[in-house]
Amino acid sequence: MKNEYLNIYNNLIKLTRNKLLFEKITKEDSFSQRLMIFLFHFAFFLKIYKKDNTKKYLQKIYDFNFKQLELSVREIGYGDSIINKKMKQYVNIFYSIIDKVENWEKVNNAEKCKIFSEFIEVHKEAVFFVNYFEKYRLFLLNNALNHFRKDVISFKF
Repeated sequence: MKNEYLNIYNNLIKLTRNKLLFEKITKEDSFSQRLMIFLFHFAFFLKIYKKDNTKKYLQKIYDFNFKQLELSVREIGYGDSIINKKMKQYVNIFYSIIDKVENWEKVNNAEKCKIFSEFIEVHKEAVFFVNYFEKYRLFLLNNALNHFRKDVISFKF
């Protein structure tokens, strides 16, 4: 069972490492930039799959992903008190992203661009992110969660 959560996490990380995304960011590639992109991928993931899965199951995925993020923060070398503070910040940012993603289909492209500019310094390239995450959303809609659980997959969208 833990393998299944690890596969989901690794697939989200693989999406996050897409080099095309980082070519569009105005700041240099950093942990915080990668984290924001990961959180967007994860927010869309939860939004799409919450319809067909139990809250308990999605909570386990959520817990596992944030445990992995905590381990990543520890690897950077932060102490326990700073890790707790950072994780609290990351969770708050994630809930803010979820709030924005929840009404994605009802928001126009200008508002979507504004959302990305708010969390990731992309300014002129925000349209690229809007298009990318719309393709990602459609990919999620067309593929069952089982697609993510089995193994690390290749993404074509």
